[in-house]
Amino acid sequence: MKETPRRAMVLAAGFGTRMRPLTDTRPKPLVEVAGRALIDHVLDRLAVAGVERAVVNIHHFAEQMQAHLKTCTRPQILLSDERGLLLGTGGGVVKALPQLGSAPFFHINSDTIWIDGARPNLSRLAEAFDPDRMDALLLLAPAAGSIGYAGHGDFAMAPDGRLRARGEGEMAPFVYAGAAILAPALFADAPQGEFPLTVLFARAAQAGRLHGLRLDGLWMHVGTPEAIPPAEAAIRASVE
Repeated sequence: MKETPRRAMVLAAGFGTRMRPLTDTRPKPLVEVAGRALIDHVLDRLAVAGVERAVVNIHHFAEQMQAHLKTCTRPQILLSDERGLLLGTGGGVVKALPQLGSAPFFHINSDTIWIDGARPNLSRLAEAFDPDRMDALLLLAPAAGSIGYAGHGDFAMAPDGRLRARGEGEMAPFVYAGAAILAPALFADAPQGEFPLTVLFARAAQAGRLHGLRLDGLWMHVGTPEAIPPAEAAIRASVE
């Protein structure tokens, strides 16, 4: 891809149930790690990458999200309000497509956090994305060695970058790190209403158009309160 996407979709509407009790009084994107709200870490990365407009969907504690996002000047924030009906990771993007435009865009979870390696991973994604071959390019972290992750992985990756989802009973070497570049074509004939984005990832994989890029650096899965201290320790170590 010759140009970095100028627009992004930030998923911020979920309940964050595994982060309780912290999310009993606030949305998960406003939980602080290393002195900053999770979503601020994400918005900072998007601004550095050159993103001009970010669409953020809201549902859980939506008023708190609105108030917090008013303080953000880069990128420009547009809200996609899902207070009436939570649409899931796939339906939420479909609702926001008119605000995202016709070009490929960054798609990023508001609670994903990582330490970049030699070069920013969002810039690496932009350089690697090829719309002629891909409907989606996912940033992938090693299932082994990522802080706070103890699952079975999500994908296996072929030498050319094409992805195959982990089968039942299998272990997979890579986990989706919560950041991607998606082409609007991925959403052609998408389901209506609430649905998970994994439905469209599976369709793209079957067509050979779901690709991955290995994260350069260290990914941290901050899914529970117990995962916050080791993530903060890793961040401190990276700047010392």
